Amino acid sequence: MSSDETTVSGAEDRMAGVEPVPGVGKPDPVLVADGVRRSFGGLTAVDVEHLEVQRGTITALIGPNGAGKSTLFNLLTGFDRVDQGRWSFDGEAINGRRGHQVARSGMVRTFQLTKALTRMSVLDNMLLGAQRQYGERMAGALWRPGWRKQEAANTERAMALLERFRLLDKRDDMAGSLSGGQRKLLEMARSLMTEPDMIMLDEPMAGVNPALVQSLLGHITSLRDEGRTVLFVEHDMDVIMGISDWIVVLAQGRVIAEGRPSDIKSDKQVIDAYLGAQEDEAEAGEGDDG
Repeated sequence: MSSDETTVSGAEDRMAGVEPVPGVGKPDPVLVADGVRRSFGGLTAVDVEHLEVQRGTITALIGPNGAGKSTLFNLLTGFDRVDQGRWSFDGEAINGRRGHQVARSGMVRTFQLTKALTRMSVLDNMLLGAQRQYGERMAGALWRPGWRKQEAANTERAMALLERFRLLDKRDDMAGSLSGGQRKLLEMARSLMTEPDMIMLDEPMAGVNPALVQSLLGHITSLRDEGRTVLFVEHDMDVIMGISDWIVVLAQGRVIAEGRPSDIKSDKQVIDAYLGAQEDEAEAGEGDDG
């Protein structure tokens, strides 16, 4: 059996016996959220009673436009404030923490619209992702031997990650010169500079040239193969069904279904709320073309 088959089998084993119902408990959850709510002007964007994400798996978060997926990401990672709710990562409460504090705890995220600093080089963008750099503090900046040694180590790690994501030959280029797909790769590579336990990807395939999609998929599955947890938002159902170990479905801010890809495909509530809506949109598009 290949290492990939062994890893996939391991992910399946971890989810064995887990009932496909909303809010179901997981054998070894790395992220647990309770009563997370957020409203905007009287409109409830997120209303998640209970959600657990299993460690060491790829979990997809899906739902129709406006379901609250990205808002939930923003809340859990400290980029927005909840009205109420609590959540923990690896057994430690992290609600109320800001984005950089959440990242330091081992949970990082990427964005649908990449956050690369376009007027800095690709390598410098990578170095910005390194945590607890001596040179960021006054005392540390004055101790040249300390920060020079750390910077050399960070550079070595950055170069290794750029090579892994096939961006090494772009290291001296301005990040703004990269294609949309290459920026997605850069953001994913930069997130690994923190050596996280969990990575949250917000629509990693959005705007990506089809030629790069398979490369991105390979990188996502390799994160799980290394023992990391991946939670991602995506609209492409072929991608979702192809790489996910578990799927969580949101509609109007609520978790309406959870399960394996095979469970979600046959869930009538999901079909009515999401999958059916996609088919209707596709048919409408065909009619317009005609």
